[in-house]
Amino acid sequence: MTSLWNHAAVNIFVLCTGRCGSVTFSRACGHLTNYTSGHESRARLVGPERFDFPADHVEVDNRLSWHLGALGARYSDSPVLYVHLRRDPDAVARSFLKRWNSAYRASMIRAFGHGIVKRVKDWPEERRLEVCRHYVDTVTANIETFLHGRSAMTMWLESAETDFPSFLDRINAKGDLEAALAEWSVKHNASKKPALSSS
Repeated sequence: MTSLWNHAAVNIFVLCTGRCGSVTFSRACGHLTNYTSGHESRARLVGPERFDFPADHVEVDNRLSWHLGALGARYSDSPVLYVHLRRDPDAVARSFLKRWNSAYRASMIRAFGHGIVKRVKDWPEERRLEVCRHYVDTVTANIETFLHGRSAMTMWLESAETDFPSFLDRINAKGDLEAALAEWSVKHNASKKPALSSS
């Protein structure tokens, strides 16, 4: 197999549901010297500039799972590695449930639960976990289908201590690799326990 790393420029896209270690992944890659790293760094943009990422860059962005057609078209003639970052699906769903009543206007689970799934009224509390699980299943299926036939690897949060070194080896990473690995022992962007009225 021809290595991507023989090319002058490479892009790495980490696709995920969110709530699965995406912030940690980006911070870990921030210790590399032969790649730049970003977390949702162009998520606020629309049109072609949404996908205008620099070369030799690791981009971690759960919202890219809704832009896979455009992303694939933009980088169809470029050396790319896609990473599917995963976590136990039920743990992801429960993490999103904790954020159900978030005041954050751009909440992904609210956008899904009331926009992608068309519902104007509030979801009953007893059905919210079901909606979160449906979100996880939907995004995971989107990513898996997109990755078929593309250069890709899967990494699980639960086995990051072995999966992430494999990723570093695959991209021929340079820099402070010990510091990169140490990031996985730090909790970044953890969800807080929900209020009783929203659990």
